[in-house]
Amino acid sequence: MKTKYFLLMAAVTLGLSSCQKKFDPSSYAPALNIGGYTSAKQIAPSNLVSYFAFDGGLIDSASNTTGVNTGTTFGTGIKKQSLQGALNSYVLATPSNKVAALKSFTVSEWFNSPAPSTGIIGLFTLANTTQFWGNIEIFIENGSTATDGKLRIHLNQGGSDKEYQVNGVQNLFGKWVNLTVSYDQTTSTVKVYINGSRVAAIASTATGPLAFTNTGKFVFGTVQFQTTPSQTTGTTKQDWASFLTGQIDEVRLFDKALTDAEVSALSILEGRGK
Repeated sequence: MKTKYFLLMAAVTLGLSSCQKKFDPSSYAPALNIGGYTSAKQIAPSNLVSYFAFDGGLIDSASNTTGVNTGTTFGTGIKKQSLQGALNSYVLATPSNKVAALKSFTVSEWFNSPAPSTGIIGLFTLANTTQFWGNIEIFIENGSTATDGKLRIHLNQGGSDKEYQVNGVQNLFGKWVNLTVSYDQTTSTVKVYINGSRVAAIASTATGPLAFTNTGKFVFGTVQFQTTPSQTTGTTKQDWASFLTGQIDEVRLFDKALTDAEVSALSILEGRGK
């Protein structure tokens, strides 16, 4: 009898253990909530005028238009896939009328790039078809290092170019970095954020609402005059300019200046794949 009893108990134990679900601590963790947001898409959705996820395609999901590729590929991104740049490679895309009419803006993107070695590295361009610099031109300046990253921002207001410089940025290269730049027409202030933290607030020489002129294409992977042909009649290729050989991901353009809290939440959520 004892033998039958032990055999019965063993069978019951095996049956129970085979039905038990393996403990997964992540399923018991609370949902990630940053400033009331649980996903990047919840941040200012009504103000989003352009969004390139670069998940194996060149679609601007805000306007449902598709960019044109010259030599770029796709790689692993901060979220899913990313745009992989190379020398003489770039993407051109047509912006919507909402983009051309921007008065204030925020552009947020992730990039992973080595420091410039053959020329400035273009990160984001909204072209101006007659001016040397674009209506929005954001790039990494020559001479940038791991301890002294040099960011340059050009904005066009009614045909007048405004330049802003941010130097001394730390640890800008060789890893994924979130860069956010905004202009607020109500305060005439340009703000620059790295990984969600504000590193500069510059009193702008542009005042009030922006007024872009001769709006051209979006350019990803270089500055507007390094494409073939140049996106502007203002100049052709320059030997001190080059191309992004790293990656770009999750490019979002809003028609307002996001708050510090919104920028921080966007960076954290995207950085965690949300």
